[in-house]
This record gives sequence, C-alpha cells and structure tokens, in this order.
Amino acid sequence: MEGRGVENPVFEPPSPDAGRQRRGSSAKVDAGIPEQFGEGPCGWGCFAPKALQVCNNPEGFLAMYSLLAIFQGMVVNGLINISISTIEKRYELNSSLTGLISASYDISFCLLALFVSFFGERGHKPRWLAFSAFMLGLGSLIFSLPHFSSGKYHFGTKLEDTCQIPGTRSANFTCSASAMSSLSSYLYIFILGQLMLGVGGTPLYTLGTAFIDDSVAKHKSSLYIGIGYAMSLLGPAVGYVLGGQLLNIYIDIEIPESTEMDPDDPRWLGAWWIGFLVCFVAIWPLIIPFSCFPKYLPGTAKIQSEKVSETHDDGSEMLVEAQNIGKSFKDFPMALLILLKNPVLMSLIIASTSEALVATGFATFLPKLIENQFGKTSSFSATLAGLVLIPAAALGQVVSGILVSKCKMDCKSIIKFMIGTCSVALLLNTMFLFAKCGNEPFAGVSETYNGTGMLHNLTAPCNANCGCSRSMYYPVCGRDEVQYFSPCFAGCASLMYHNCSCIGKPERQTGLEDLFYEAVSGKCPTQCKLLPLFLTFFFFAVVFTFMAVTPTTVAILRLFRITESSYMLLCFLGTIPGPILFGVAIDNSCTLWDINDCNAKGACWVYDNERMAYLLMGISKKIFLITIIQNSFLFWFFFIVALYLLNFKGLAHISVLPASVCWQVKV
Repeated sequence: MEGRGVENPVFEPPSPDAGRQRRGSSAKVDAGIPEQFGEGPCGWGCFAPKALQVCNNPEGFLAMYSLLAIFQGMVVNGLINISISTIEKRYELNSSLTGLISASYDISFCLLALFVSFFGERGHKPRWLAFSAFMLGLGSLIFSLPHFSSGKYHFGTKLEDTCQIPGTRSANFTCSASAMSSLSSYLYIFILGQLMLGVGGTPLYTLGTAFIDDSVAKHKSSLYIGIGYAMSLLGPAVGYVLGGQLLNIYIDIEIPESTEMDPDDPRWLGAWWIGFLVCFVAIWPLIIPFSCFPKYLPGTAKIQSEKVSETHDDGSEMLVEAQNIGKSFKDFPMALLILLKNPVLMSLIIASTSEALVATGFATFLPKLIENQFGKTSSFSATLAGLVLIPAAALGQVVSGILVSKCKMDCKSIIKFMIGTCSVALLLNTMFLFAKCGNEPFAGVSETYNGTGMLHNLTAPCNANCGCSRSMYYPVCGRDEVQYFSPCFAGCASLMYHNCSCIGKPERQTGLEDLFYEAVSGKCPTQCKLLPLFLTFFFFAVVFTFMAVTPTTVAILRLFRITESSYMLLCFLGTIPGPILFGVAIDNSCTLWDINDCNAKGACWVYDNERMAYLLMGISKKIFLITIIQNSFLFWFFFIVALYLLNFKGLAHISVLPASVCWQVKV
C-alpha cells in the first residue's frame, strides 16, 4: 500500500536525482548540486531568524516529514476505512460506490506521480512538501463537508414502526427528484476530497524520501527513511483506534430528546467526521515549517559528491541512453514502453499489483466484514480491524526485511522466498472459510414467517394489513429468536411489543415464555463464536502477504535502473481496482437493501454472510494464485532459461535480462 501509508524501510530507495549519478562519474561534481545556488539558511527570503537554523538539518526536516506522514496515514489509511460503513448508511450508498471513494486516492496518485516526480526533482522539494500539507489539509476538510450540509440525521421511531390499521398512518410523504437523490449526490464530494488527498500524498512519497536521501550520508539514509516510514505506519494505527472511538459518539453529537439509542442500535451512526476536522487543523500548520526550508540543506553538495549510484545497468537502460530518452517529460511514454516490454520486470510488477489489490480491498472493508459477519458494532469492528491489520502488516515487512538482509538472499533465493510466502498466505486464506458465520434467522429474508409468506419478501399474511414501510429499519428480536425488520413487520400493535401477530412460539425454553412482551429492540444476539479464530487466521495471512512486499521491491530496485516513483506508479495500479472489486463482491452478497418510499435504493441492511465469505475469499484465492504463477514464471525464466542461454548461447545474446543478474545461477 505504498503512498497510502504502508511502506518498508529495509531497502534504500534511489533518489529521483539518481539519473545524474552514474558509476564511475563521482568526479563530475558539477552535475551535482551547486552549493551557492541551492543551500541556504532556514527562513523566508531575507528573513532567516537564528532560532530557525537549529532545524536547518536532516533531523529537523525528518521531524516535520514524520508528522506529515503520520497525519496522511491517519486520514487515508485509517479514518476513511473505518468511516466507510457509516458513510454508506448515512448517504445511502452501496459498497461499490464507497469502494470507488477509496480508490479515488490511488487514481489521483497514479495520474500525478510522474508529473510530480519529473518537475519536483528539478524544483524546490520542501516547498512541494508545503504544497502537500496544504492539499492534505484541504482534502480532509472537503471530506468532512457533507456532514455539515446534509442536515440532521433522521431515523424511524417506535411509534411509526408499530402495526397500524389502514387510515391511521400518515401518508403525507411525497416523492421528488431532489428527495430521491439528495443524499447519494454527496458521493462526488467524497471523491473530490479523496482526489485532493491523493494530490497531497503524491509529493510526500515521491519527493519527501528523495530529499532525505539527498541530504544524508549513504550509511544513514536507510535509518532516516526507515524512521519516516515507521511514522507512516503509526498513522493508520492511530486513525483506526481514534476513529473507532469517535464512532461511539452520536453523529450529531447530541442524541434527540425522548430517544433511547446507543451504539448497539442498528440505527446508530457515529461521529465519523470529527477525525477529519482534527487532521485538517493539525496538518495546515505544517505548511509553515516546510516553506522555510532551503532548496537543499547545508552540506548536501558534499554528500552528493561522495555518493556513487549502486544501481546496475541493463539492456533497457542502455537503450534509453542510446536514444537520448529521459531528457524531457515528453520522453516518458517511450521510456515507460521500454520498461513494459521487459517480461521479468512485468512479472514482478504483476505480482506486486496482485498483492496490493488484496491488501487495499481488505483494508477498506475489513471493519465492515467484522461488523456484518460477527454482529459487532461499527466502533468495535473498526478498532479491532486496526489492532489486527496494522501490526500484522508491519510485522510482515519487518520480518521479511530482516530475513532478506541477514540471509543475504540472491535473486534466486528472493523469488523462492516470494513463492513460499504467497503459498502460505493462500493456505491461510482458504482457512478463512472454516471461520465464517452462518446467516442469522431473519423473517422474510433467510426464512419465512412461520411457514407463511415467501423468502426475500418482508410482507406476509400476518402483517399485510399493517401498512409497514421499508424506509424505517428498526429491527426487533422475537421470542422465537428470529429477527424482524421492524415491530410493524413483526405485527406488533403496541409500543411494548405485545400481541405481535407474526412472532411464533420459541422452539426452545428460554425462560421468557411467560413474560408479557414478545419482542425486544435490536438485533438478535449472534450465535457465531468464531471471531477469535477468524482474527488469528487473518493476522497471519496479512503477515505472510506483506512478507512478500520487501523481497519484490528489493528485486526490482536491485535488478533494474528504475526510480522508486516509477515503481510505485506501476504497483499502485493494483490498489485502484482492489476496493472497487471488493465492494462489488459485498454488494452481490446483499439480501436486503434500504429501499425508501420512493423505491430508491440506498445502503444494504442485511448480507448473506456465507456468500460474502465465499466471494471475498474466492477473489483473494485467485489473486494469490496469479501471484504464485507469476513468481513461478520468474523462477523458470530467470534461471532455467538464463542458464541455458549462458551455457549454449553466450551472454552476448541476452538482452532481456539485466546485467545485474550477477549470474549467481545455482540450479
């Protein structure tokens, strides 16, 4: 999930300025950074207070960069993911559309990454970071605006939801185009906010790390970048936990008078918007320190003169230089086409995009999955998802980075390692199906009304004369342990839920048979106790999934002369379809949609848990199989074919493989 906050510090990414650094060219210091034109004091023009010079060093810049990375990860990978379920219900959106909201950040990143990298590396990087802070703050503000312009949250009341004889229910509601589309139209505001966040996140991850790499000695680069990436991992964790707690606050802060409602009530919506306002207020002040840094920190010219690029040339790079490609922005298509023609590189990219697809899909909808599969509240589901997902992703990347470094893996070992981790992740993914929950009894959805009526039809003979409305979802649990859409659909004529014509006798003795009420407010308690088992499988599946991230990145940066921003752009292509694909799968598992009196469809109220589990795990399984196939192709092509060409054809004819293979072929 690069660019969205989950990065790995193990490898040392090359600077975007690496194009001016070539093996054996360290003597050409004039191609580096002229001290008199770039390095300078910390300040604004002639105004450079001495107090600011304490921060005019890599440590000062790293502190500001870390703060911005924390808030970026907090918003993009934390608050937005935990708000998805609430936004769906509040603004009558389905999961496919909220998946599009999540993917909008990645779309913006992909469209701008090359532009920002090209112009940013030639410009004033700290000021680009100031622009990043401005856009991240603006995006956070825009994302929260629908709450303030959509009015108060309205929901059904007990009086309206009881069974009433014809003629007593108010029928003054009239349909209009504005009434049918006013809430769902806020979709475009959310997308705009995400696009702004994507604009702000692009300089952060394409230029921020490059500036750090340019400003510190080679042996310190990995440490500084690692600290920055660690802060970007901290952001989503804070976002999940903080956002989860904010969902315990009522969406409009004050609960309407004479209303009894708590977070366990399915009508409850939490204050999802508060976190975005907090981040807006916290991010914009960072514009000031970033704008005062000079174009290059003091000592950068000396550091650059001592650095020698460690990237290795290959046939593609020779072709690029031979054709004088890369001197201007118009050469990007040709340079990219040359890279896309390399089957080894494309296999690695496909493997990376496949992993990114699964990672972003689950990161977006894991809280929703826990909420619906195991009957938990939005707040608890969001907090639990963050406590599992973020540590598992971090652990997987750190462990794999240590293994690659300590074991001194060559190309062959790295590819075998990737095949192994993906195979284990596939096995654990299959085990999810043993931790899924069945469907809870729901009258008119998963079962009939005591043998009357039909499935997928809330109306039955026992409530046909009640004049019930599907626009007011207020579930009750009958003494027969069956859930009903509302007291009205349960046939309850009084507020005490007594004399409910649709509720049958309990199948087993519960001790409630002699009580005067026949139903209680809220959903029936879930009978599924498999949440700990699911979380265990999911935790280790995420660990092994992210264990493949570092080796893949190391392999690409070790074998090809490709900038980190270009690699991130290609891998980011997998993060765009992930949330959308998972959202479509979740929508296909819906069995009861929110349909108002105008027959306009909104969010989903009830899901088929088994179908949801099979669809999501089926998608993940196929993606992991694609990753394993691509890595297996790499193993065959990279070593079997390479060895054949080495022994029988000679090295002179090998143009598709990079010279940096080192020919450590040990078959």
